[in-house]
Amino acid sequence: MSDLTPVELIQSRIQNVREVRVILDTDLANLYRVSTSRLNEAVKRNSDRFPADFRFQLTPEEVTNLGSQTAISSGTHGGRRSLPYAFTEYGALMAANVLNSPAAVTMSVQVIRAFIQLRQLLVNHKQLAAKLTELDARVGAHDSHLAEIIAAIRKLAAPEGPRHRRKIGFHSPAK
Repeated sequence: MSDLTPVELIQSRIQNVREVRVILDTDLANLYRVSTSRLNEAVKRNSDRFPADFRFQLTPEEVTNLGSQTAISSGTHGGRRSLPYAFTEYGALMAANVLNSPAAVTMSVQVIRAFIQLRQLLVNHKQLAAKLTELDARVGAHDSHLAEIIAAIRKLAAPEGPRHRRKIGFHSPAK
């Protein structure tokens, strides 16, 4: 890994869990160039710096869901035996502070930039969605107006029930 990991690589490791963007402890440890156990030990020693909105432990169901989406090792094949921790943007920055290594400090800047870019993409997506909703409302109103016009034309074009027409030609008196 180079000194500065590209933001795109970091973004690929950020996932949505519980409707929050997080990075798993194994990925964060790799980025900060420490072992996962060292990262988690440093966090446990400074647990008061990691409230629930900075870091939380995944449930077995969440691990299963993430495992089907990404390559998380299973505990049955000599892999991880405890549930992983997920770090939010603030938790990732705080982890760099408690590790206090030059690599962690340098990489934390890149991690924060990756989170910020993802947030900007989300804002742009919401703005685009709002514009589409506005456009749909305009077109929808036009559709109803067009439907009214078509109905009026059909009404004008359709014959009105039975008419009493005078017959053309010679008529004999009715008997």
